[in-house]
Amino acid sequence: MHPLHIAIAPADYLRASGEVFAVFDQQDSGNLSYGVAIAGERWFVKTAGLPGDVRRLDHAGRVALLRNAVRVAATPHRALAPLRAVIESPHGPMLVYDWCAGELVGTPAARRGDPDSAFQRFRALPLATLCGALDTIFELHAELARAGWVASDFYDGCLLHDFATGELRVIDLDSYRDAPFANDMGRMFGSTRFMAPEEFELGARIDHATTAFALGRAGLVVLGEGRAFRGSPAQLAVLETASAPERERRHAGPEALLAAWRAASP
Repeated sequence: MHPLHIAIAPADYLRASGEVFAVFDQQDSGNLSYGVAIAGERWFVKTAGLPGDVRRLDHAGRVALLRNAVRVAATPHRALAPLRAVIESPHGPMLVYDWCAGELVGTPAARRGDPDSAFQRFRALPLATLCGALDTIFELHAELARAGWVASDFYDGCLLHDFATGELRVIDLDSYRDAPFANDMGRMFGSTRFMAPEEFELGARIDHATTAFALGRAGLVVLGEGRAFRGSPAQLAVLETASAPERERRHAGPEALLAAWRAASP
């Protein structure tokens, strides 16, 4: 992919190129993203934000993650929005993706119990729909694992669901890393509900079994968490194995989890 180079700030370039119909500026990372309509087509453009804005990461750290996201996007899957272009700007790379309609399944804790939240409406979908969504998520991560990627900072806020069409996308994979690696942070980035014990331990090995844990937790959150588990006993056993605190009890990675899930599912 050969990037285009521009000499002005991303926001100025996008406003000169088309209609900016959405601005996403509330991310704790400091990233700035835009919905842009150009010549009748819609795009999602992600940037590293303003150079002077330091939040969870400084600007250089956000730029590095965007460049990493370009590498992740080299593994195509129907659950990923295609990356169409990279534009180099004075504020770092601008990643241009297809626009995908939908709502984030992840909901702030204060609203998680609200039946009108995207989280609860998603969990209220027919069981077959939810099992299919989990199969898609597991299959995507099996593909990524084959390409050498370990999930990092994966949680329900990475799930974008279009309630009108039923389409599910997995987004924000910027923090995924080459497998395996050592925990160099202590408490890593992520939602505690989805994080394996090794993601809190400095120097611990992070590998495909760590990804399996996050995926198992995703299944338990979608089909259970605070209510009777909606799936079968066999499906519950698969998800509990995936998310076992002890690494040696888990599936070795997403590929093994996917195979076990499909064997347990009608």
